[in-house]
Amino acid sequence: MTTTTAPAPGPATAAPSPRRAPRKSPTKDFLELQRRVKAAGLMRRQYGWYAFRMVALAAAFAGAFVLLFTLGNSPWQLAVAALFGVLFTQAAFLGHDAAHQQVFSAPGRNEWMSRVVANLVVGLSHGWWGRKHGKHHADPNVIGKDGDIKTGALVFNPEDAHDRSGVLGWITRRQGWLFFPMLTLEGLNLHYAALTTLATQRDLRHRGVEALFLAVRLLGFPALLIVLLGPGLGLAFLAVQLMVFGVYMGASFAPNHKGMPLIPERSTVDFLRRQVLTSRNISGGRFIFWAMGGLNHQIEHHLFPRMPSVSLRKVVPIVREYCAEKDIPYTETGLFASYGIVVRYLNRVGLGEADPFECPLTARYRPF
Repeated sequence: MTTTTAPAPGPATAAPSPRRAPRKSPTKDFLELQRRVKAAGLMRRQYGWYAFRMVALAAAFAGAFVLLFTLGNSPWQLAVAALFGVLFTQAAFLGHDAAHQQVFSAPGRNEWMSRVVANLVVGLSHGWWGRKHGKHHADPNVIGKDGDIKTGALVFNPEDAHDRSGVLGWITRRQGWLFFPMLTLEGLNLHYAALTTLATQRDLRHRGVEALFLAVRLLGFPALLIVLLGPGLGLAFLAVQLMVFGVYMGASFAPNHKGMPLIPERSTVDFLRRQVLTSRNISGGRFIFWAMGGLNHQIEHHLFPRMPSVSLRKVVPIVREYCAEKDIPYTETGLFASYGIVVRYLNRVGLGEADPFECPLTARYRPF
């Protein structure tokens, strides 16, 4: 993991010293970074990249369906199920980019692309994801605001761990070790969240369309499996697909913020520092970029969520250099090292340890 250490700030003064230039407002720091990135031309649309990505994904799905229809009642169908789990996750990455307005210049086209991919292909609710993910991007790792660290099956705030007892308490105290096994149920959880959203949030835009798409995906695909493979192998196929999908999704998103500092709800940390201090990049080159759908460049994605994912690696040197200029810690580590950090962090939180992995580099930005 690489970080840049910042010295502690001095006391505030009513007016700048005549011997020192006035310090720039932190709110202007991001505007300067944004200016540099735009000057480099990295916010331009990448239509060719997304066209290639869509064609490649469609071809992969076509191949997977050919295998599904031709292998018959063979145990090899379980390998095909794992392939579908991977492809559904890759489709989710593509829908994620569209929802962030990365693909087209017209917002409506991006929204509809994300709605079709999320609901009809993956089986998620575009409306549910948009609301949840939007709040996460605005306040990553901010207690009480970021739904991704809200206490549920897992506990991310040590203060919440003390309230758990019985079986739930036993799980919480071991939640780091149980994290990856629990991810095998994440696919079901995502489908359940989509259905409950449509059932309870009647103000959801295009709710009827989302319901139709979800019905086709969540009823049609399992029905097809059972008709083709029979109840036994069909249900086994579905179970493997869901487990691979859940683990892949969780293993791609968890390293980005889990184990990074939590920020108090009333924090006054500015946008640039809030995004950088709570995000972690994953090193590993082009394979990791493909495997994580570009989410390995999480710092850059949070700073420029509308930037095409293929351009994120090009902006890394600019952001890293700028963070060094501003003495802002920039964190990057390997994929498996990040998993180790997440597991240890969750275990320590589950035991109720106050501020596990407390980072003194970020304490200067926390209000007291």
